[in-house]
Parts: sequence; structure tokens; C-alpha cells
Amino acid sequence: MKPARLLNEISLSLKYMSPGGMTVKHIYMDYNATTPLRPEALDALLPYLKEDFGNPSSVHWAGRAVSGAVEKAREQVARLINCSAAEIVFVSCGTEGDNFAIKGTAEALRAKGDHIITTTVEHPAVLASCQALEKQGFRVTYLDVDADGMLDLQALEQAIEEKTILISIMWGNNETGTVFPIEEVGHIARKYKVRFHTDAVQAAGKIPVDVQSANVDLLVLSGHKIGAPKGVGALYIRKGSRMVSLLHGGHQERNRRGGTHNVASIVAFGLACELAGAELEANYHRVKALRDRLERGILSSITEVKLNGHPEKRLPGTLNVSFSYIEGESLLLNLDMKGIAASSGSACTSGSLEPSHVMGAMGVDVALAHSSTRFSLGPDNTEEEIDYLLEILPPIVQRLREMSPLYNK
Repeated sequence: MKPARLLNEISLSLKYMSPGGMTVKHIYMDYNATTPLRPEALDALLPYLKEDFGNPSSVHWAGRAVSGAVEKAREQVARLINCSAAEIVFVSCGTEGDNFAIKGTAEALRAKGDHIITTTVEHPAVLASCQALEKQGFRVTYLDVDADGMLDLQALEQAIEEKTILISIMWGNNETGTVFPIEEVGHIARKYKVRFHTDAVQAAGKIPVDVQSANVDLLVLSGHKIGAPKGVGALYIRKGSRMVSLLHGGHQERNRRGGTHNVASIVAFGLACELAGAELEANYHRVKALRDRLERGILSSITEVKLNGHPEKRLPGTLNVSFSYIEGESLLLNLDMKGIAASSGSACTSGSLEPSHVMGAMGVDVALAHSSTRFSLGPDNTEEEIDYLLEILPPIVQRLREMSPLYNK
């Protein structure tokens, strides 16, 4: 058996002892945080940790043996989003990609203008990048969203001014799954000749992502969201877009990002993109059916539940709900004891005691925001796992509610 297949078999059989002494299987429902490494991706990367160890920048045989693999991966990533391989720059993660896109554009276009437009529900990598630029004298407009987490296109167009140089709006929200009207945003950006960046970390490989039809100039992907290792990602830069590099050093990535390539992870990332594209339609329908089964089950078996996010325009595997009278962390701990891995808000901010900025931007009541729970599903989930969650969730919620002084029994 290949190492990757063996690892997968072991992970599927993992068990742990709950505090009550019951043996429970691990069930993973936190795919928006990270995904399991695809067995095919692991098989693909192993040779580049052993015999094919060369530096692709080297001109000798050891370098030539791996440089072709990096370029093949570049082509595989490009096909997933419909661009040319020359427009793909490999980065270490989605956060670096967002920083590069936003800060690199701002510095390159500073002479043209100082105004940036984004939304209040972006990933922290985008918001923190914009806040850093504000300290350097740039002005940022943070567009509000409605109660479903949806963007107002009219407000976007009204926010554009003569000195607007960049619009940065995510493709799909990591907490609620709400999918923004990216093609319409791209049309507006093109109309006013404004550079358009989108964080597509949650969308790529789950729904169709086409930079040409959407008129996107800059797009970010992350490997570990689609079955590749952590520590690798990509930034699409439309040909002709002026950028200032963040990492200076060697001549890698056509002088756009210095640093020795993470060859093994890049190879795995490329294959994961190819597989995600090939399986996209089938996985979309399968995962959406599982999410809808879970949503129906929760809403029919538990009272006073609020759906967070757009009811229809949503990523196929994302379900974010709030349960009145309980704390999200308490619910997650109880689910964890039953073997269920879910999350409360974004994985990048879950260590904070503050309610999610996304929930706040949507106008969700603070108490409900604290109880928001995100179930994010992937292709490996099953109907049996959904039914198991629907069996254990109602009594957990009821028990926690009965502990609350605000709950009317």
C-alpha cells in the first residue's frame, strides 16, 4: 500500500476515548479551516522530499529535475481559474497572497491615487493589510453588508472616486459561506478602470472561479483549503498589472517574489487544483446535498435557531447557525467530546473572546453572535455522519440551554 493510502486508512480509523469512557470516531466538519491532505497529493510530493531534492533555480541536473515539476504545477493552478501559467505567482499562504496583492498594488499605484475599497466582512488578512496602509496615509472605505451578509453593488459604485486605485472583495465568506456577486463587481471595477482583487481562498475548487469572465486582476488561492499541504498558495496577477514586491532576494517567480521554491508542496498544490477542477461539479452537488440535509435537520429539530449568511447564494458546504441562550464555545466542546470537529467563526480569529466581526457587520445580536457555530463540510463527509450529528446535537443544545438563566423552560 502506498504511504498516502496507508495514512488515509489510519486517519479514517482514528478513535479516542470520551470523558464518559465511550469510544468515539472522529468526524471532521471544519473544512473551511483546513482540509485533509489528499492521498494523491501526498503521493505526488514525497519524491520531492527524497530523491528529487534539487533547487529549481539551479542549472545542473538536480535543478532541472524539479524545475519542470514546478512549471507543471503552475499550469495546473492556472487551469483551475482560467488564466495563463505566467500569471501565477507561488506564495506561502493565502495571507501572504492578500498582503502582496493589496500592499503591492497600493505601492505601485500610489502616484495615481490613495483610496481603497473593501468590505467589513473580509478575512483578517485583507482587513489588517488595509489598516496597515491607512497608517501610511492611504484612505480605505469599508462597505457594509446586509443582514444576509450580502454586498450592495450600488453602494460599491457610489464609493468609487477619482483616486480609487483598488477594490478588494472576497469571492466567498469563510464564516457564513455567502458568495458575493464577483462578476458584477468586476464589471464595475473595469468600468471605472480600478484594479480588482478577490480573496478566493474559500471559493476556488468548490464553485466555478473564472478570472476572465469576472474581470479579476488579482486573485488569491490557498493549498490547504483544497487538499494540498499547509504553507503553499498562489497569487494570480493579470498580465500588465503593476506590482511592488514584498519579498526581495533572488530572481524567483520572474522577480516578483524572492525565496527558494517549496517544491514538494507546490507539486502537491498543482495536483490538488487539477483534481478539484475535475471533480468540481460532482463534489458541489454532493456536498451541497449533505449541507442541506444538515440544515433541514437542525431547523426541524431545534427551536430558536438563526441561519447566518445568505440562504441561497452560499458556498455548498458551509452552514453557520446561532442557537439562542447558549455559548458557541460550550457547544463546540460538547460536540468535540462526541467526536465532532466544528468551529465558531473564522479559524484565524477563534482564539479571540470578541464576537466575530462578520456577525457584527451583519447586525447579529451580540448574544447570538457568541453562539454562532460553523459546520463546513467536504467531499469525505457522509450521510451517516450528518445523521449522527443530528442525533446528538438537539440534546446537547437543550442541556446547555437549561443551564442558562435566560432560557424560559
